[in-house]
Amino acid sequence: MDLHKHVPRQDPPPPVSELRASDADRDRIADMLREALAEGRLTAEEHAERVEGVLAAKTVGELDVFVRDLPAAHGHRAAAAYASAPHRPEAGAIPAYPDDNVVAVFSGAVRRGRWRAGRRIHAWAVFGSVEIDLSEAIFEYQQVVVKAFSVFGSVEVRVPENVSLRGMGGGVLGSFEVDTLDSADAEAPVVYIDGWAVLGSVEARPRRGKVVADILDRVHRKVERSLRKHLDH
Repeated sequence: MDLHKHVPRQDPPPPVSELRASDADRDRIADMLREALAEGRLTAEEHAERVEGVLAAKTVGELDVFVRDLPAAHGHRAAAAYASAPHRPEAGAIPAYPDDNVVAVFSGAVRRGRWRAGRRIHAWAVFGSVEIDLSEAIFEYQQVVVKAFSVFGSVEVRVPENVSLRGMGGGVLGSFEVDTLDSADAEAPVVYIDGWAVLGSVEARPRRGKVVADILDRVHRKVERSLRKHLDH
């Protein structure tokens, strides 16, 4: 055995700041900027300028520049804001019976638009397709469960991109796919997708560009209070 056999040298991985930025990275920085605007740390013009830069940034290092002078990028507050949502609803938060049923048997059923989402929604697709679009729904409760059953069919769920999304179900010779999502807002709704896909499919993911309006309304109210405070002085 040749003890002096040459081992090719491996280049060290690039630093984190040089890694390509993902959509999730941009969303995280944009949320920090929105919070800074609400707290009065940034003017509307500064916020708009930085958001434009965030959208054009290519690397993680370029994104960090826009929040380097903000407290949200440092310390424990930012870590708490991005704490992971629980993987299951709190005990007693979800009723035993559904608030709404969406059923498709050898047919299709769609629920979309501006509608009030209950705490428990049942979706049944038997040789059919069900689409549940929560991207414009009114969330009256912080925790919502969508119980999806697909038998030789498909159930498709879409949620706003500023909620948390969790999957609790499974598939039997089928596909059960949920894109896990964590909201930057601790008060944002959490949508749980439960159930089974039997020789069918259940799919849930965020719809980009769609957000829960009342969360934004709350931010706008904070901005208005901050502006009034400065004007009073």
